[in-house]
Amino acid sequence: MLKSVSGYLKIMSCASVGIGLLAACATAQAYDIPVSEKPLAETTAPVEATADAHEPGLYRKVTQHEITVNGQRVTYDAIAAETLLSDMNGAPTGRIFSFTYLRTNDPAPDRPVLFVFNGGPGSSSLWIHMGAIGPKRVLLDAEVNPSNVPPFGVESNPDSVIDVADIVFIDPVGTGFSLAEPDVDPATFWGVDEDADSVAQFIELWLSEYGRWNAPKYVLGESYGTQRASVLPRALMGSPIYNGVMRGITLDGIILLGTTLEGRGGPEPTAHEAAEELARSLPGLAVTAFFHGQSQAGFDDVGDLFDAASEYAKGPYSQALMKLSDGTLSDDERQDVIDELETYTGLSAAEIGDDLVVDEREFAKLLLADGGQEVGMYDSRYTLPLANSGNDPVADDPAMGQYVPGFVGAFNQMLGETLGVETGRPYIAIHWKDLLPAWNWERRGVLPGQSYAVDLAWSMRRNRDLRLFVASGYYDLVTTPADAFAQIAGAGLPLDRVRFENYASGHMLYLGGTGDEFAEDLREFMTNK
Repeated sequence: MLKSVSGYLKIMSCASVGIGLLAACATAQAYDIPVSEKPLAETTAPVEATADAHEPGLYRKVTQHEITVNGQRVTYDAIAAETLLSDMNGAPTGRIFSFTYLRTNDPAPDRPVLFVFNGGPGSSSLWIHMGAIGPKRVLLDAEVNPSNVPPFGVESNPDSVIDVADIVFIDPVGTGFSLAEPDVDPATFWGVDEDADSVAQFIELWLSEYGRWNAPKYVLGESYGTQRASVLPRALMGSPIYNGVMRGITLDGIILLGTTLEGRGGPEPTAHEAAEELARSLPGLAVTAFFHGQSQAGFDDVGDLFDAASEYAKGPYSQALMKLSDGTLSDDERQDVIDELETYTGLSAAEIGDDLVVDEREFAKLLLADGGQEVGMYDSRYTLPLANSGNDPVADDPAMGQYVPGFVGAFNQMLGETLGVETGRPYIAIHWKDLLPAWNWERRGVLPGQSYAVDLAWSMRRNRDLRLFVASGYYDLVTTPADAFAQIAGAGLPLDRVRFENYASGHMLYLGGTGDEFAEDLREFMTNK
């Protein structure tokens, strides 16, 4: 338990930005993930291109497919290909590998294009690729707590949004098959601004290659990808004080999944801000206790419970934490808070502690301790035994430890059997070893610690038609819905152009029976219905 709000103020913030950074915050040890420098062009035979602008010598594989989505027969080309990045003098700097899905039985030039990436930083795009909106998806043997040993399945995804938009999955340099050129330091790409500029250059090149400059454009980012998506409009538009080049590309919409927009390196939060942030943990704990039958709050619906816990957290709970911080909380008020927390979380007064704050990671180990179980941080519906944990923030997380092998195995199976991709080296799902220590968090043209939501506010001012879709999972204890809403609301965005949706899922909010619901909401957002 945290001892006090004032104690919290002294803890260096380690932004919960998903798979890659959470692991880095927990351990400084390197992970031995091999990254080959072998050029992909040496490992593949030439394949007929669908766009004349594609440069020779770059990997390209095109296959044709058919799927039924949303009651429609859709034929599409799947294009696995490299795009060459260069500096302002035209010298090659790196190669971004992407997976493009183009509908062929409705190839309208004004058809929306959805650019998609995951987070980390250091993560490839395979998670959202195989989990929600790609034409193929992973098939696990259970919606929650699946087996993590083969066989894993791949199936057509009836929830894909290929019916309404062409989809481009982007792997930033250092992830997937994407690499810096052999004579270029890959750290050139590893930073908030550097990463955004390379992805913006890729999008610019893609639009020219496929002749889609007049198509509606959307970007979707998950976890750290929400920060990339927030910065990306600046890099796409261009600026003399930011990236020094004018691209003039605007977006119709931005979709954030597992949202984390907190800045780094700013001033310590005030006591009031700290109390509000600590209190915001409660709704996630309450719905987790509800799912596992430990809540006494008397709700039958997870959404209603979340809303009630959120209102209590924003009001009496945060106010009590403020009073506790300045020494004015009465004994009766303390007892009232303990009673409420016991009801919502299923924990005892002794487990809650004198500080009245329940840390999410401690909660994950306490909630089901009587049964010898620990709940997941990335999805608190998942469980593993408490005993014999190595305390690895990824491998020993009950959610990550169980669904990651299925995603990676199914993706690699799809690469070979469906897309016919053969490169002679492994696809890097997440790159921690070299990338995270080199990552540059310094940003140009912003105040230290500035929220990434402010970047969104700037972009929505500059573009009156830009809309935002913020999607969260109730059972995500890493990037919570309560934090997402607070970060967006705190930046003063025009909320009439922001859509919030919460799902009965976790960090990967399309897992566990919610994929169809999310896909339909995304389809409505992109078609502006």
